[in-house]
Amino acid sequence: MSKVVELAPEGDSPIDIKSGRLKNGLYAENFSDIHPPLDRNKAVIEANRCLYCFDAPCIEACPTGINIPTFIKKISTDNVKGAAKTILEANIMGGSCARVCPTEELCEEACVRNTQSGQPIKIGQLQRYAVDGLMKRDDLQIFARKPKTGKKIAVVGAGPAGLSCAHRLAREGHDVVVFEARAKAGGLNEYGIAAYKVPDDFAQSEVDYILSIGGIEIKYGQALGKNISLAQLRKDYNAVFLGMGLAGVNALGLEEESLKGVESAVDYIEELRKAKDLSKLPVGRRIVVIGGGNTAIDIAIQTKRLGAEHVTLVYRRGPENMTATVWEQEFAQTNGVVIKHWAMPKKLTGWRGHVTSIEFEYTQLDASGKLMGTGDTFTLPADQVFKAIGQTFVPSPLQDNGKDLLQLTKKGRIAVNDDGLTSLPGVYAGGDCTEGQDLTVAAVEGGKIAAVAIDRMLKEKK
Repeated sequence: MSKVVELAPEGDSPIDIKSGRLKNGLYAENFSDIHPPLDRNKAVIEANRCLYCFDAPCIEACPTGINIPTFIKKISTDNVKGAAKTILEANIMGGSCARVCPTEELCEEACVRNTQSGQPIKIGQLQRYAVDGLMKRDDLQIFARKPKTGKKIAVVGAGPAGLSCAHRLAREGHDVVVFEARAKAGGLNEYGIAAYKVPDDFAQSEVDYILSIGGIEIKYGQALGKNISLAQLRKDYNAVFLGMGLAGVNALGLEEESLKGVESAVDYIEELRKAKDLSKLPVGRRIVVIGGGNTAIDIAIQTKRLGAEHVTLVYRRGPENMTATVWEQEFAQTNGVVIKHWAMPKKLTGWRGHVTSIEFEYTQLDASGKLMGTGDTFTLPADQVFKAIGQTFVPSPLQDNGKDLLQLTKKGRIAVNDDGLTSLPGVYAGGDCTEGQDLTVAAVEGGKIAAVAIDRMLKEKK
């Protein structure tokens, strides 16, 4: 374990964190939509590039199993509402997934056009074109509830998994009560995704569409383990779905990590997403981000776009090991972010209780492939250090006197079977709180799978 060293910054330079680093007009420009939507002409032209494969590999690559050739064919014939229906039948959050899903590593990577021209169909942008087109219509509701069943299901968490589960159950005629700890629904789409990926309050528009089917009530400010308990939910409802996400943040493991300026990337992104005036949000001149995933990329780019002068992202392994996609890595670099590989944090240096720099040690793989330090170090000055080395599941809301009420996996997440059923009868789970890909699209699928299983279970009991 390392210790913090109390040193004054060299020269006359104080810690430089302030708001209003940019001219006001630049904030709107820097946080506008990074993928301008396709217009009708471009969408039709792009749709006509599709080969409409019979055994389409893009469908297999989509975690929610959207029939991609079918919806693209409908776009080519100007049937935008029909295309949106095909998408939303499989993925009720197809609008947000079209914006945040790593399509370049999923459906678009599987596109057969890659082998012919190296240019896959722009599936993500076509998906957005269809869903956005539906949202602009007066007759936008394409779903209808079945007759009421009299059954009530509790859903914990109003993120992608919880909302997906709630909508599918409401379609089947069940009543759903969603318990959400925060003041808004949407989960990471609302609080944790870079603002330039989901601008114009789209996350809330999507939530409104999901709720418009009826039969879904959201109770805000209701946290499991504080305001509600699993035992009470099991008693009051016919089934329970847990879509709680990941509430914990991995620590760096350095002493004095509580220094001011050493922050969670997720928390800062949430603060940024909630800010009504970005010019009032303080940001450092020198930023260091530690991590290799999409959250690390998002915080690096957003601090740069807030006016940070130097932003360096440091990852302990090589670029091929980063969970952030190649496109995300390149996008960061084109936004002025410096990415340094093969280095791990070793020591924080502070002044008057605030971080001023962080020392790293170069890393390499030993003969067995294990990561190790080389002994060589370098130091980066920093007004802010952002931790983005992964989030963890917090099991305490599901414990009774320290004992787990549900079986957990070796990685500490909720263990479920193929239907999303936990070790407790009638209790299901899905999304980031279970094992699998930490992606919005995967969370939506997890909620959908559990909803189908819950509906089947309730009908079998009847």
